[in-house]
Amino acid sequence: EKRGKQAFRRTIHERNSLYPHLSKEFGHLEGDTIVGVKHKSAVITLVECLSKVIITLKPTGRRAEDIENRLNEWFKSMSNWRSISNSNDIAIFFADPGTPSQRGLNEHSNGLLRRDGLVKTMDFRDTDETFIQSVASKRNHIPRKSLNYRTPLEVFLRCIDKDILSSLI
Repeated sequence: EKRGKQAFRRTIHERNSLYPHLSKEFGHLEGDTIVGVKHKSAVITLVECLSKVIITLKPTGRRAEDIENRLNEWFKSMSNWRSISNSNDIAIFFADPGTPSQRGLNEHSNGLLRRDGLVKTMDFRDTDETFIQSVASKRNHIPRKSLNYRTPLEVFLRCIDKDILSSLI
């Protein structure tokens, strides 16, 4: 069986050895997609591991090319995105197929987004991106026990450099 298997990819097992303090360092993201009704549409979800901030993006379709294009658009919307990615040497790691437990934070966050409004019967092609982002924003404003009753947004803003913050707003 060759479907879903990529020849040249880093596994999540390599990530754990390269970044042993992953949950204590700011800037690590777990990514996934939430698939809509009849598997025709998707929403990209990114969760920052330390602050647990959820970022949602709406691609034009569900193919890998659509997701790549939307992520590239998002990076371009940040000033100096090329220098940020080049200087930080962004690394991507893949979980083993069929093992969502290897991305537990992202799976939990996707479940919260489903419960808060991005239901399985929704066709994301017909859904406005501002609605999708408002569902994530609602979740980012709810205090979490694991963050000492602070909101993910509070923790995120404390960790981010003021110069980077000004380019995101």
